[in-house]
Amino acid sequence: MDARQEERANPFGMDETCRNCPALCESRSQVVHGYGDVAGDFVFVGEWPGEGADRTGVPFTGDEAGELVQGILADLGLSESAPESEEPAVDNVFLTYAARCHHPERSPTDEEITNCEPYLNGELRMINPEIIVPVGQRPLSELALEYTTRKPEELDVTELHATTIRGRGFEIVPMRPPAEQSPEDTEAFLEHMSELMGRDYRQTKGRRER
Repeated sequence: MDARQEERANPFGMDETCRNCPALCESRSQVVHGYGDVAGDFVFVGEWPGEGADRTGVPFTGDEAGELVQGILADLGLSESAPESEEPAVDNVFLTYAARCHHPERSPTDEEITNCEPYLNGELRMINPEIIVPVGQRPLSELALEYTTRKPEELDVTELHATTIRGRGFEIVPMRPPAEQSPEDTEAFLEHMSELMGRDYRQTKGRRER
């Protein structure tokens, strides 16, 4: 974690009282902004907080799906914590969502995703990552629209799981949603990321020194 960084949770101080989506204000426990290393080379982007993250306030924690992602981070050397940790000691990685609030009965609407775009875009601009991992189809489509020259409808997270897509100044490595991953899918992602991390993945774009 960046030595100048004081907090892993919402390190950019984004609005934790946001009321842009009235329906979600009634259903959420809290607004779940990003968590992790602001100087990280890697950013994992999920669609929205599940029940676990809504309770803990930390992306990809507090439930079975979150534990799978946390286990992957540990296997890649990006976390020193057990998968069930609710405040994982992550390093060189930032965890966030396309939408910031939980609804118990549905996924976010297009309007709700749009309302949260400034939060995600702000985090990505300030972190300036090398690798972005969209976890699921919705984050992949959102990132494709904003950060690649590809059309969202051309990209299928199932087909592109554990592959690399060239973005604008970084690379995108899609991941199938944890609930849809087989053990073989998880192993394929680990192998691809390990291979990627074993080479010089940093782009020539005026990257700040770590």
